[in-house]
Parts: sequence; C-alpha cells; structure tokens
Amino acid sequence: MKPADILIALMVAIIWGLAFVASRIALDEFSPELMTAMRFSIAALPCLFIPKPKVAWSLLIAISFTLFLGQFLSQAYGIAHGVPVGLTSVVVQSQALFTIGFAAIAFGERPTPAQTVGIVIAAVGLLMICGTVGYDFSVAAFAVLMISPISFAAGNLLLRGARGAPMFDLFAWLCLASAVPLFVLALVANGPMPTFQSLSHMSLTSALCMLALGGVSTSIAYWLWGRLLRDYPAAQVVPFALLVPFVGSAASSIVFGERFGPLRLAGMLTVIGGIAVMVLARRPQTLPKTA
Repeated sequence: MKPADILIALMVAIIWGLAFVASRIALDEFSPELMTAMRFSIAALPCLFIPKPKVAWSLLIAISFTLFLGQFLSQAYGIAHGVPVGLTSVVVQSQALFTIGFAAIAFGERPTPAQTVGIVIAAVGLLMICGTVGYDFSVAAFAVLMISPISFAAGNLLLRGARGAPMFDLFAWLCLASAVPLFVLALVANGPMPTFQSLSHMSLTSALCMLALGGVSTSIAYWLWGRLLRDYPAAQVVPFALLVPFVGSAASSIVFGERFGPLRLAGMLTVIGGIAVMVLARRPQTLPKTA
C-alpha cells in the first residue's frame, strides 16, 4: 500500500475507535433509537444531491437493516444500558467470526484450518467475557449487544449483491433507509414530546458528537474504507480494523476511567487474537458443487 493510503487506513481505524466514545457521550442526552436515527440522518444528507444507485429497494433495505440499523442500534442499546465502551468495541469486531460462519452456510465457503483455529480462539474469548456478565451490566444488555456483530456479519454478506454500485452513493442511501424507520421507532418508543425536547435542548457537546458520528465516522470513514477495499486486496486493508478495539478501549479508559478485571481483559485479548488469526489467514475455499 502507498504510504498515504496506510495513513488513511490508520485514520479510519482511529475514527471508528473514537466513535464508541462519542456514542457514549451522546447517549447521556439521547435514547439509543434517537441517537442512531440522528447519526444516519446526518450521513444521509448527500442523498439530496446524488441519485439512488442501481440496487433493488429490497436489497438496499436488507443491507441497511443489517449492516447499519441492526448493528448500530444494538450497539447504542448495549452502551446505554451499561456495557463498557471498550468491551463493546471488542464484541462488535467479533463479526469476523460470524461472517465466516454465515459464509460457510450461505455460500459453502469452507474455512481454512487457520480460520477454524481463529474461530475457536475468538469463541473461547467470548465465553470468557460471558463469565463476567451480570456484575456491572445485565445479561439482557449483553444479549442485545450480541445482535450487533451478527447483524454486521449478515450485512457484509448481503453487501456482495451490490457490487458495482458507487460506494459513496450506496452508503448514503443505506443511511437514508435506516434513518426513516429509526425516527419512527424513536417517536413510538419515546413519544413525540420527549423526542422533540431532546432535539431542542441538545447541548453543544452532543451536537458535536452527532456531527462526528454521522458526518465523519459513518459517511467519510466508510467511504474511505470502501475506496481502500476497491484499490487493494482485502488482506492488506482489513487487518487495520484490528486497531479499532485497541483505540476504543484506550480512549474509553482515558475518558471514562474504564478498568477491566483479569478475566474480562483476558477474554477481550483472546477475542482480538482470534480475529487476528481469522483475518490474516488465507481466503476460504468454496465447496465444490455436487451434481
């Protein structure tokens, strides 16, 4: 990779890691539904100027509801209900485990031996983390959070059906398809008056966090990441995503003073290690089709 593109990949990883901290701050004023709706509304503003890509509405909505709505709404819910930001960033990256598993089921992509080892390592790490649930946050909050990597993985596979679509245009319209139902959900879950009051009494700090989440972390960072994946093999680009949990955990420790017990910390490191093995392994082979 060119040095400039390496810097871009590092910048994207840092932006995504810091986004977890911005989400935690914004959730002090907004409900998970409203915060996620605002995030995607800001990121969908380019739809005012760019046409919808040539992707069927059914596929567009399916990708949007998994890759964006399901992933980020469950993240916001987990953080709002006490799951530490650093731990959340690690759990979300376990999507690599589910992506490989779903690909094996849906497309017959057989994991390589190295990927299988990585899956086992990451699964052990998740079990170690599960052993710490119930002390500082509820089992229900962790269960909802686990929807995030599962949705992320499903969206990754559905995204294959939109190959050829302009990346920036596609992600803008995916954000729009998420923002509309999320605002409806916010109105139903919170009520029109509380929703209006949250918006009208927004602090400058929360406004800046929302601009960072919608304009930078979602719109710009996803576009830059898509451009890198377009110009370079995934094996060169994807490993940079391993930095996200480290940035998220370090930033959370500095901003919120988060500390992790030995078992949870060991579980987090084990998950990241398993993900590293999966990501750095060779691509899975496709099972031969039988007559």
